[in-house]
Amino acid sequence: MQFETRAIHAGQAPDPVTGAVVPPIYQTSTYKQDGVGGLRGGYEYSRSANPTRTALEACLAALEGGRRGLAFASGLAAEDTLLRSVCGPGAHAVVPGDAYGGTYRLFATVAQRWGLDFTPAGGHEVDDFRAAIRAGTTKVVWVETPTNPLLGIVDIEAVAQVAHEAGALLVVDNTFASPYLTQPISLGADVVVHSTTKYLGGHSDVVGGALVVADDAVADQIAFHQNAMGAVAGPFDSWLVLRGIKTLGVRMDRHCANAERVVSVLTAHPRVTQVLYPGLPEHPGHEVAGKQMKAYGGMVSFRVAGGQAEAVEVCNRARLFTLGESLGGVESLIEHPGLMTHASVAGSPLEVPADLVRLSVGIEAAEDLVEDVAQALG
Repeated sequence: MQFETRAIHAGQAPDPVTGAVVPPIYQTSTYKQDGVGGLRGGYEYSRSANPTRTALEACLAALEGGRRGLAFASGLAAEDTLLRSVCGPGAHAVVPGDAYGGTYRLFATVAQRWGLDFTPAGGHEVDDFRAAIRAGTTKVVWVETPTNPLLGIVDIEAVAQVAHEAGALLVVDNTFASPYLTQPISLGADVVVHSTTKYLGGHSDVVGGALVVADDAVADQIAFHQNAMGAVAGPFDSWLVLRGIKTLGVRMDRHCANAERVVSVLTAHPRVTQVLYPGLPEHPGHEVAGKQMKAYGGMVSFRVAGGQAEAVEVCNRARLFTLGESLGGVESLIEHPGLMTHASVAGSPLEVPADLVRLSVGIEAAEDLVEDVAQALG
């Protein structure tokens, strides 16, 4: 079954009672039991399981090619539950040298306090991750690809081999690519992370997160912590993500096509000093991206002459691109990572350039987006 078909049908059979083709929103906290211990379909309390969330989790597993999907209240809730499930005090993790600021904050100010140490990889090459691994204590190697916000590309298959040789799990944050463009489990990843707020939801109207797991034993361990810690996706949020997933394929095609048009303007503009986009032949990860991605994505970052002040002004001058955090929605967004999404990494090894601007290219008419980028640059 092809991706677009799975996105519409996996986990989403018509309702057996009414025939409704869209899974219902089971807005309930508890369920009638047929006698003590007599559960209907395994449902007893909606923190433990809810039919709408079950549908989403089944769909996510099908899209990523995993054994089990688990849906959470946010991407960071998914990350926190994962770390507490597979790591303990004294364990070590390798994180990207270029990562989402919230992920870095989770490691540096939350996980480290309960005994999880971590080392940022020095770059995006497999040797950078190999050098950061500590024999015997590294339990997780964490990868983003493309990375946020510098759009670095990591060879998932190569890093998976290095992680497994060290006895560690490879975790891949696939938020930027979405399962439409990359399926990390097929390349050797053990766990895939998503902020479902982004491309999976696709409409900037829901906050959620997900894990898709390749191994049943690891999935059972995480599922226990999901229930015990309780940061689960609610039924309405699950329904909104399911709705978004149905159009993921067609949306991603448009995101990617529009991003390429915007990149063509940026690369020719005299006030742009660098364009960070894996679709460019000069991008250091271009060859690897072409191998493991269906297309190059809808995220674009670039640096401008004039430093932070000019980068901020570019953001302020945009009209159609909305100044805002997040990404992956149908509308185009612009932001200054150093002062917005990545403020938490200031002064750390993950600090981002002050002259950097990040775009989430939406699905509006490409001509309008190109015009807005050109006028924002002046």
